[in-house]
Amino acid sequence: MGYFLINDLPEDERPRERMSLHGEDALSNTELLAIITGTGSRGVSAVDLSRTILSHFNNSLLELSRASLEDLTKIHGVGSAKATSIKAVFTLARRLQGQLAQEKFQIQAPESAADYLRPILAAKQQEEFHVLLLDTRNYILKDVMVTKGLLDRSHVHPREVFREAIRHNTSKVILAHNHPSGDPTPSKQDIESTKNMIEAGEILGIKVLDHIIIGHNKDLTSKDFCSLKVSGFID
Repeated sequence: MGYFLINDLPEDERPRERMSLHGEDALSNTELLAIITGTGSRGVSAVDLSRTILSHFNNSLLELSRASLEDLTKIHGVGSAKATSIKAVFTLARRLQGQLAQEKFQIQAPESAADYLRPILAAKQQEEFHVLLLDTRNYILKDVMVTKGLLDRSHVHPREVFREAIRHNTSKVILAHNHPSGDPTPSKQDIESTKNMIEAGEILGIKVLDHIIIGHNKDLTSKDFCSLKVSGFID
């Protein structure tokens, strides 16, 4: 028995044809994923394979978006081509969310800063440190990724943090990073480095308004971010 293609399905069950007739919102997550993967595996249709992939991640798109290439290729029927296609789609989606969020986005409170940062940082498996440059009305001028993959916060140097702020002549910034573990509770290093950044900013005439740590809550009973200002670590 060979590999099942989408075209092997009855015409009224083919995801592409259903999208053409009824629109993309009429398709299930399984059908949309089947369009991305394109083919099934030996003896399994693309739709059935997609159902298996989603089931492997508890039918959660969020969990699937966080899966590594290695995680995906462990699933029977998912080779490197399918795995990279899935990762590419979620990467594009995150970049689109980031661009949409930044477009005329005004930071009015820690919650709005978290709303902007969440789609950019929540699903990342490596830690990233960002600086949001703000104008006089707290609209985001630019989102600068300063470091990626560093575990030691002491390696984040004020020179890198404030370089773009000086270049754009902004006097206000918000610091941000993610905790891939999901727990947004600030570490001792997070608190100490924030104090160091505030002191460096004062010398440069740049105010650090807040430091937002993005996590991801699995049980929906707790916040998925932490504001060091709200927590009392920033005056």
